[in-house]
Amino acid sequence: MAGERLVRFFRNSLRRRSSRRDDSQDANPTESKSGVDARVGQRSSFSYSAGHPFFEYLVVVSLKKDTKGNYEPKITYQFPKRENLLRGQREEEERLLQAIPLFCFPDGNEWAPLTDYKSETFSFVLTNIDGSRKIGYCRRLLPSGRDARLPEVYCIVSCLGCFGLFSKILDEVEKRRQISAAVVYPFMQGLRESPFPAPGRTVTIKSFIPESGTEQIELTRPLDSHLEHVEFQALLQCLSPEKILLVFASVVLERRIVFLADELSSLSTCIHSAAALLYPFTWAHTYIPVVPEKLLSTVCCPTPFMVGIQKRYLAEVLDQPMDEVLLVDLSQGVFLKMVGDEEKILPPKLKSEMLYSLPTMNNNIQTSEEFNAHVSDTFIQFFVKMIGHYPAHIKWSRNGKGNFQEQSFCKALTSKTNRRFVKKFVKTQMFSLFIQEAEKSRKCIEGYFQQKINEYQDQKKYRRLS
Repeated sequence: MAGERLVRFFRNSLRRRSSRRDDSQDANPTESKSGVDARVGQRSSFSYSAGHPFFEYLVVVSLKKDTKGNYEPKITYQFPKRENLLRGQREEEERLLQAIPLFCFPDGNEWAPLTDYKSETFSFVLTNIDGSRKIGYCRRLLPSGRDARLPEVYCIVSCLGCFGLFSKILDEVEKRRQISAAVVYPFMQGLRESPFPAPGRTVTIKSFIPESGTEQIELTRPLDSHLEHVEFQALLQCLSPEKILLVFASVVLERRIVFLADELSSLSTCIHSAAALLYPFTWAHTYIPVVPEKLLSTVCCPTPFMVGIQKRYLAEVLDQPMDEVLLVDLSQGVFLKMVGDEEKILPPKLKSEMLYSLPTMNNNIQTSEEFNAHVSDTFIQFFVKMIGHYPAHIKWSRNGKGNFQEQSFCKALTSKTNRRFVKKFVKTQMFSLFIQEAEKSRKCIEGYFQQKINEYQDQKKYRRLS
């Protein structure tokens, strides 16, 4: 019954989001509960604040038989136990804890005890009513033992978006779980007591392991926050550069995109990477990296969405009445369904430049950080050339309020194909939210995107003078 109530809650929330979509174009974006205010050039739906605790909860989700003999995911451990919550906080916590098991075992209840199982790392995102997001970082593993046993999931819930860092934490969790569950909890206690490091900084966690003694685990936060939660190599292993550009074209116009993959880890990693291509913008609609079986009807939602679904449910997905959706099979690297105009969305010249710039898996780029930066810069340059002139088209009043001049902004582009694209892009919610932030302060925030805009404008001046 709890699962059915949760499914109804998610479906109702999607309908509410659909009815609010037009209104939200004019609404001021609310500040997240974490107190982090996203800014122009550093926009993100996730929190990155230094000093914030690493995580809010650690939960262990195990499979338990229900009255019908089917296995159902249940939370068997929660740390910390929060007390003295206000009514609203308690209701929010209850919804969160009800949702977590569904996303830890999104592949239904067809389980049986196993003797061998390759652990999987994946994540999910839950969006609060105020737009703030909590991320569940999951490691599904088979506990140590000789007899057949059921897998369990260790899920770290945090409002901090740093997937590489939490993947390393989950490595440590799994290593300790293979010794004993009791060894996991002191490590997580030490982690919770440590502040989230500033960009480029390292925090050291001391942890005792039986027969090994005290270990020191160093956790380093990447210097550049917009690449903290991506692995573009996984996306390029699944899709060709040409197809990635078609995915980007659909995402940037806020369409409906469904990703399919066999493995949860591939699904989760690739959908996060696809969303990261939007930097400095943020996907503002339904976003479910791994859709549970009970929520497959999400693909019928009339509003934009970006979701990931295990390929085992392909038949059920195709049976759904989907309108204008891009269906991406990551396992085969093909599109199973298209709207039909994806090839024509991006301006041809810029599309060719991006295709030339995108690295392939055969490029001699040494580290994953370099690879991520190279891919990200390809798409950042696209946005720099298309909308980098936006500050010049914000008219400021004496009281310091900005007013974006959409018509002059679009006309400033000399290329007809660029102008045609931008006229569509300015109608998206992601651009609307971006401009609302820009209108708040006359001083541009010197983030990475603004840095790239300045570099591009300096290059244009140099070419004119030479």
